[in-house]
Amino acid sequence: MEKFKLVSPTIEYEEQAIEFIKEHYEHNPNVLHIHGGASISKYVDDYAGWLQKLENDRATIANEERVPAETYFLIRISDNRIIGTISIRLELNDHLRKFAGHIGFGIRPTERKKGYNRINLFLALLECQKRNIDKVMLTCDKENIASSKTMIGLGGVFETEFYDEDAGDFTQIYWIDVNEAIKNNMERFKPYI
Repeated sequence: MEKFKLVSPTIEYEEQAIEFIKEHYEHNPNVLHIHGGASISKYVDDYAGWLQKLENDRATIANEERVPAETYFLIRISDNRIIGTISIRLELNDHLRKFAGHIGFGIRPTERKKGYNRINLFLALLECQKRNIDKVMLTCDKENIASSKTMIGLGGVFETEFYDEDAGDFTQIYWIDVNEAIKNNMERFKPYI
């Protein structure tokens, strides 16, 4: 059984991270951003700049433009491969409360449909618990069935949906009770972490 961990991005992951970005573009040349990647797709030629952005994200004082956030790579331990990304916004401003929520996540195209995003989200919920975040808001496009199944699979409760004019589609909002999700899923995910 494969095991996984979340790691903070470092310079040692530069080559892998660039390959991770390129894989997304190979699978979808029109990709606008990599979910959960804290704008990593904009830094294919400046990985060190992205690492600095992540430092700035951690140190941000919450305001209406920005909030503090942590971003991680989901690493498969057996081959030390970047499987996905996940970002946790440690606070929400008004905009995030309406449109985005606490957590953004994604899995590289060649590793999808293997259940890895549920592991990714479970590990993020453990990080939220360490930071005393009791409930998290998550969003996804209505058409993104895999993402909504990931949220629901960890106790996500649908709240509402709205039409996102910028994206041109409907966005759904889910809430997860962090402590309850961990309690209800620990035995299920323990073999993977």
